Amino acid sequence: MAEDMATSFGAQAGDYEAGRPDYPFEAVAWMLERMPADSRRVADVGAGTGKLTRVLAQAPDAEVVAVDPDPEMLATLRGAVPGVPTFVGTAEQLPLPDASVDAVVLGQAWHWVDPVAGSVEIGRTMRSGGVLGLIWNIRDDRVDWVRRLTEIMHGSHAEIMLAEGDPVVAAPFGPIEQERWEWVRPVTRDVLHRMAASRSYIITAPDEEKARIRRDLDALFDELDLHGDATVDLPYVTRAYRAVRD
Repeated sequence: MAEDMATSFGAQAGDYEAGRPDYPFEAVAWMLERMPADSRRVADVGAGTGKLTRVLAQAPDAEVVAVDPDPEMLATLRGAVPGVPTFVGTAEQLPLPDASVDAVVLGQAWHWVDPVAGSVEIGRTMRSGGVLGLIWNIRDDRVDWVRRLTEIMHGSHAEIMLAEGDPVVAAPFGPIEQERWEWVRPVTRDVLHRMAASRSYIITAPDEEKARIRRDLDALFDELDLHGDATVDLPYVTRAYRAVRD
């Protein structure tokens, strides 16, 4: 079931692209600042529609490749970030040569990965001294309406994992470092619905459960007086982690 959920997003690639937030540039830069001098080759694994890829590609000398198990997500990525090579694969089975990249990053994806097998395989593709970066945008449930939103949609695998502790990485990577950023994203009712529709729990839910969730979301949005083009500030905490390859 977890594997089905991990590869369920392609059917809702448009909702994922519209509903999910972008990553703060400073958080992505922090993940990669431990890269060796003159490094430029970065693989975005679990790249999805390219939310993280497009931030990586902003660096003028970056050589970025994107890897995802879902061809539909990669098709959306190619439209969003033209020119970035894309490959079908997973963190545990990467279509990349040995010691071919300087960094591997995963956005909203490590919670789908076997941490030991993924660390070994990523380590194979990475030069010594390279960086593994992990990043998540998590809604800030300290705000009451956001907590109620999460209760209606159900907590994601990422939210559950991070609530239980920091992510685990294994050899050949050293100790993991972490940092966090707090920010807000103005969102409309439609964007919130599309964000909900992009979540693996809802994509794979029976039709009656999808209908119940939509009714409960509409009741919450009515309570917030969120109609048409009106927006509400959705607070996020971006949590980033990095570890250096031995």
